[in-house]
Amino acid sequence: MTLSPDQRYQQVKQTLKRYGQEHLLSFYEDLSTDRQDALLQQLESQDWPQIMELIDSHVLHTPEMTLAQDIQPAPYYPLLPTADLQDKYRKARALGETLITEGKVAAFTVAGGQGTRLGWNGPKGTFPATPIKGKSLFEVFAEFILKTQEKYRATIPWYIMTSPINDGSSREFFEQHKFFGLDPANVTLFPQGTMPSLGLDGKLLLADKDKLAVNPDGHGGSLRALYLSGALEDMARRGVEQISYFQVDNPNVKCVDPLFIGLHALDSAQMSSKMLPKAHAQERVGNFCLLDGRVGVIEYSDMPAQLAEARAADGSLKFNAGSIAIHVIAVDFVRSLNESAGGRFALPFHRARKKVPYLDITSATHIDPEKPNAIKLEAFVFDALPLAKTSIILETDRVEEFAPIKNAEGNDSPATSKQLQSQRAARWLMQQGVDLPFNTAGEVEAIIELSHLTALEPADLSGLDLPQKIEPGSKLVL
Repeated sequence: MTLSPDQRYQQVKQTLKRYGQEHLLSFYEDLSTDRQDALLQQLESQDWPQIMELIDSHVLHTPEMTLAQDIQPAPYYPLLPTADLQDKYRKARALGETLITEGKVAAFTVAGGQGTRLGWNGPKGTFPATPIKGKSLFEVFAEFILKTQEKYRATIPWYIMTSPINDGSSREFFEQHKFFGLDPANVTLFPQGTMPSLGLDGKLLLADKDKLAVNPDGHGGSLRALYLSGALEDMARRGVEQISYFQVDNPNVKCVDPLFIGLHALDSAQMSSKMLPKAHAQERVGNFCLLDGRVGVIEYSDMPAQLAEARAADGSLKFNAGSIAIHVIAVDFVRSLNESAGGRFALPFHRARKKVPYLDITSATHIDPEKPNAIKLEAFVFDALPLAKTSIILETDRVEEFAPIKNAEGNDSPATSKQLQSQRAARWLMQQGVDLPFNTAGEVEAIIELSHLTALEPADLSGLDLPQKIEPGSKLVL
């Protein structure tokens, strides 16, 4: 039975009264019919029992941070296989290549961010990232997928999670660039979910008379968005079994890695991760650990100092496995996270005190607060790891696969990313016998841009017409 607008209003009003949130309808009578409908839709779509539970646990009270009783370093597969692992690595790579060829692997990019911190007016995926041509991050990933499809004669569907803020502009960017040569039918963009921003008194905030103040639900929400958007159903229809997950800010990432996928599948893992050896004890990355026997991540800010600084017998860091947000996740596992917890998403929410602009109910004026006035709730993707029955970790190399663009200057900036991209290209060229200039720190003294359309890995350069020597200070695009 379809309710009339007034019946809907009365129903929503009763619900809000039950939960002490009637103020959200304060300006209802001031709105046009369309704006009234938009507000009612937003209010009707909320899981009010869950929101009230979260207000009690995360706003009116502060959740206690409790670490596992038994915390041990997480085991991982080494970058270079030991003698006893060489056969397994060969089998794993072959299995990964078979899964790719059979269309059982999809790429998934979390791309909800804006480039604001980089001084860029647009989605971060549109940021010019490469050292010479300034190709966007989206183009870098598209070229990787194109080359992989060509190499394995396969179709790799690409799913991209945007945000409500950048979804439209991201779609326009792909359309303007004709999807960088990919078949649009195999590229799916969808926005991530949101959570209401909660005032410190437990009241939901209005962004405007017809709109709740909301915030993105975190990178962990990507696993919920896959389910709610229909992307997971689309994967199942295509026969996809494994999802290669990565975030948008890393141009050196292997969007689809046969070895990693193969090890994950060979061990029947549900969610697996790549790690980097930490540069130092307090590096600002998550720490892979065994938490009461289950693989998990302790954030750098939560890692007890005595554990972060602990040393092995050879003097190396005991907890040296740093998380870089690269995963392979089984499609069935993502489904279970959405369906096996009484219909609620299985990942917990984390709280953060933030400044949230809002509409003051009394004065009907917009307030831009000078200090934190609200709690934002976010889910973290690594919280899915302890829920996996089996989870493996593979070591990777900082130059080979981690050149993030997060900050305008300093570490993890466009400048450091471009240097790492050149460094990786130089390393690959050197393996082919090219003479390259390096300084005393081992950094290449040239700017080299190596397209994924040319090579996905060093062996792909074999037989190509490469320069014999690269002079110091030169620029080269391959």
